[in-house]
Amino acid sequence: MSRVLFVCLGNICRSPTAEAVFRVIAPEVEADSAGTGDWHIGHPPHPPAIRAAEARGFPMSDLRARQFTVDDFDAFDLIVAMDRQNLSDIERLRPSGNATPVRLMLDYLPDAPTSEVPDPYYTGDFDEALDLITGAARHLRAALQFRDAD
Repeated sequence: MSRVLFVCLGNICRSPTAEAVFRVIAPEVEADSAGTGDWHIGHPPHPPAIRAAEARGFPMSDLRARQFTVDDFDAFDLIVAMDRQNLSDIERLRPSGNATPVRLMLDYLPDAPTSEVPDPYYTGDFDEALDLITGAARHLRAALQFRDAD
């Protein structure tokens, strides 16, 4: 079984949305989420994120924010960041010799209109974030199945 960690800044919008989507579309993969910041540890996802995801059948009200740690490099097979700043923050924590891949979420979405998932906490567009995350998650699932077949 693959283990995938989705990471954003506060772990209350984008990364828990990605975790919730992935739990539904790829139940064979163990998914989790975290934030590079520590502001929301223990809090549920942002209410508008919950409403948007659950309206499309992606339950997430049970999730709680946690902070990304160096131990996550060993605990997961793939770490997926929502934007370049979080990817950079993750890489700064990488232990010497660790080879766990760290990718951008939208690297998995062909013809994505942008390279980063816009943060709906600031844009207010939770449906846009959900559309991008769902599309990328479907391609990520296919990529993991192909990799597991090798």
